[in-house]
Amino acid sequence: MNIENMPSGFLMVNTYLVTDEKTNKGFIVDPGGYDTNMTKKIRDGKIDLEYIILTHGHSDHIGGVAEYQKEFPDVKVVASKYETEMLGDPDINQSKMWTGVAVAVQADITVDEGDTLDVGGIRLRFTMTPGHTKGGMCIITDGVVFSGDTLFCASVGRTDFAGGSFDDLAKSVREKLFVLPDETKVLPGHMGPTTIGFEKEHNPFV
Repeated sequence: MNIENMPSGFLMVNTYLVTDEKTNKGFIVDPGGYDTNMTKKIRDGKIDLEYIILTHGHSDHIGGVAEYQKEFPDVKVVASKYETEMLGDPDINQSKMWTGVAVAVQADITVDEGDTLDVGGIRLRFTMTPGHTKGGMCIITDGVVFSGDTLFCASVGRTDFAGGSFDDLAKSVREKLFVLPDETKVLPGHMGPTTIGFEKEHNPFV
């Protein structure tokens, strides 16, 4: 499994391009904006881009979806079944507020707790982690969790936006993420990577 972080969008969200090296099938996590370099890398590498996976619906994580759908018409958008309203409403996902452009996304595939998805030889498992948003989720695969805005290095996501709840977020982190092996690498939506073990010892918020 090859993982490359190519930050994108107006807040330079960590946007991950993940490829199964055996089959060359891949997916994007949280395209905050459209990046021609990402498209070039996918085309030059002959990557079979199957999915765009959204950890949640805030505008800084979904701004590039439409352009990638134009470039790769067969790609499927995957999101939590509980995030449908936010994805589709530019007022709730704050796209109009932050960028002046209304952005709405409709998922092709909605997932719930424990659902899995195979991308080549990579098996992804989805866990619902409400708190930053009502329908926030994390993506777990072999030794790695894409944590979106649920868990950062020594920090957590904001809970003062629509659908946010600090109590829910803290519960999500403790019950869904801190049960993972300590060596699990955490790839968040902002800031640098960390590990579950480090966060259990040093995160002051949970």
